[in-house]
Amino acid sequence: MYLSNTKTIVFITGAFVSHSCWEKWIVFFENQGYKTVAPPWPYKNESVETLRNQHPDSKIALLRLSVVLDYYVEIIEKLPEKPILIGHSYGGLLTQLLVQKELAFAGICIHSVAPKGMFTAKFSFYKAIWKPLGFFTSAKKTYLMTFKEWQTAFTNEMSFEEQNYSYEKLVIPESKSALRDILTKTARINFKKKHEPLLFLSGSNDTFILTSLNYSNFKRYTNIHSITCYKEFKGRNHFVIEQSDWPEVAAFIARWLEKIS
Repeated sequence: MYLSNTKTIVFITGAFVSHSCWEKWIVFFENQGYKTVAPPWPYKNESVETLRNQHPDSKIALLRLSVVLDYYVEIIEKLPEKPILIGHSYGGLLTQLLVQKELAFAGICIHSVAPKGMFTAKFSFYKAIWKPLGFFTSAKKTYLMTFKEWQTAFTNEMSFEEQNYSYEKLVIPESKSALRDILTKTARINFKKKHEPLLFLSGSNDTFILTSLNYSNFKRYTNIHSITCYKEFKGRNHFVIEQSDWPEVAAFIARWLEKIS
């Protein structure tokens, strides 16, 4: 496979979790021949335990969507050529924005947080996002998702043991300002603009970013000269990248990359 020997994959982490969530994905795609990088967000390069002990963290609290976006732009521009971007959740939105900036060979958006102007009528989405947005609390303090919220929004349908293990292993404090920025013009996508290939993935059991919202995100792209694809996986929740059958999703992405090469 030509791509496997030349392309770098940049894994883009979402909100609330450590970049170590990509460990298995890195091994999978490096075994396919790709080079990979999974950089932590600014101020998040410590262990999960350290980051939690520093909560509420004033440095992380200052993060904005524009800051995180510029950070990934800087990383990408140092690479020898445009990389493949694979982003999960908030990282999916970052992937869309970076593709819009013409910085990617291709983008894969896994259960992507929707850009500005897209909404859902489902109460479960607003229930999951309302407290982290924290409109009536100080943005100078980070938000740490509770275990109950993790169970409901990210790891529903998983066993208690899996939920508890993933929570202790990966969940870290988050910036309320970065979350609020998904409602601002910084998160706006020009859906008519020509773009490099994009793949949207959704999960039937995702109670946070529902399949209907993922599909609407995909359908908004209308440039007839661009490749935009969509796939729904049955039985996947929002934390699809750590579910036991994640290799099936990774393999689907690898096959899709072969096709677009």
